[in-house]
Amino acid sequence: MTPQELAQLIVAKASTTEGRFIAALAGPPGAGKSTLAEALVALLPAARVVPMDGFHFDDAILNARGQRNRKGAPETFDVAGYRHLLARLRREDEVAIPVFDRSLELSRGSADLVTADHRILVTEGNYLLLNEKPWTELAGFFDLTVMIDVPEAELDRRLLARWDFYGKTPAEARAWIDGNDMPNIRRVTRGSRPADVTVRWG
Repeated sequence: MTPQELAQLIVAKASTTEGRFIAALAGPPGAGKSTLAEALVALLPAARVVPMDGFHFDDAILNARGQRNRKGAPETFDVAGYRHLLARLRREDEVAIPVFDRSLELSRGSADLVTADHRILVTEGNYLLLNEKPWTELAGFFDLTVMIDVPEAELDRRLLARWDFYGKTPAEARAWIDGNDMPNIRRVTRGSRPADVTVRWG
């Protein structure tokens, strides 16, 4: 399914839904979730991206919990905070949302704004369909779920390029992918609930 076809599906389903329509875009690290979400929003009327990554715990919290080397794993997100955001987006016209700044490796609170004009929301994140509590508590907020399917070898290639861009040496990138990204990839691909739609992207 192309982005254009997926956008058409979202518009068709949103036309029969009262209030905001929330499409959840899930996939493993490196799958291209952010890129696809932005492509979809460009094709959709009155739409906005709502990234899950804004709910990364800060490094200070991860260091205190001994989880810094697992940053990006399911346990390193404020799932309850994200759930509350989804609830607010259901009932409030204007909601400030946090955004993760990868260049700074931290979340910036109230960095973007969903307004009354935004009737279609595309929320994206690795674990939106993870079949583990507390992630399963998110299911009721999504009107459409989409899983991006990308082979592991391609994900590995993309992640090596990502970490090179952000300044890791090849050895550092390899160690981070093998020790953190790949376990997270397999947790998504093996532990997520079936989506309404599965797409190949990139």
